Amino acid sequence: MISIQNLSKVFRTEEVETAALNQIALQINEGDFISVMGPSGCGKSTLLNIIGLLDGITSGSYKLLGQEINGLKENEKAKLRKQQIGFIFQNFNLIDELSVYDNIELPLIYNNVGSAERKKRVEAIAERLSLSHRLKHYPQQLSGGQQQRVAVARALITNPKIILADEPTGNLDSRNGNEVMELLTDLHANGATIMMVTHSDYDASFSQRTIHMKDGVILSEKQNARNVDVLVDAKEN
Repeated sequence: MISIQNLSKVFRTEEVETAALNQIALQINEGDFISVMGPSGCGKSTLLNIIGLLDGITSGSYKLLGQEINGLKENEKAKLRKQQIGFIFQNFNLIDELSVYDNIELPLIYNNVGSAERKKRVEAIAERLSLSHRLKHYPQQLSGGQQQRVAVARALITNPKIILADEPTGNLDSRNGNEVMELLTDLHANGATIMMVTHSDYDASFSQRTIHMKDGVILSEKQNARNVDVLVDAKEN
């Protein structure tokens, strides 16, 4: 699904060059759940942005769904991003002036989906994520955990091939954070491919494997003894 070879990213100003990523190699297969950890500034968010087609590379190769990304035009990247990638952000990135329904529906409008199909999909994903009773509410009327559920619903509404989560529990208390991790585990158990950036060893334990980064390179990669309680809950649900 995702193949990265010898990928480097350099940020340049008039006087300074900063190497954010250096010779990264990474393979993500369909159905994987991968977490990426490392100190601030290690390059993990830059890597996530590149995989999400929000930023370009300086050198190397990045293939998404078998297609070489380097050299694609911006409108081609935008189309791929809208159709194949779902984003979950630490700060939710919901639009306060829009209802829950409208926030979830927005990516479908951008993808020119008809109104009847939009309604069907929004209602289906809201029921799946226990949000049906909240569709007429606004983000400020929801708890942090509920807002993140709306963000997850919005990420899933286009049926993306991959979900990219950037510190999805970073602004949540432990109870709501656990709820979001249970949700991601359930999505993965039902076939989703997920890449998650996190500072939390506990959150990383929900993934199949963890990549550790430092100074723009991958230091190590390990298989996880996954959180048994949450895996059991996901299967029972």
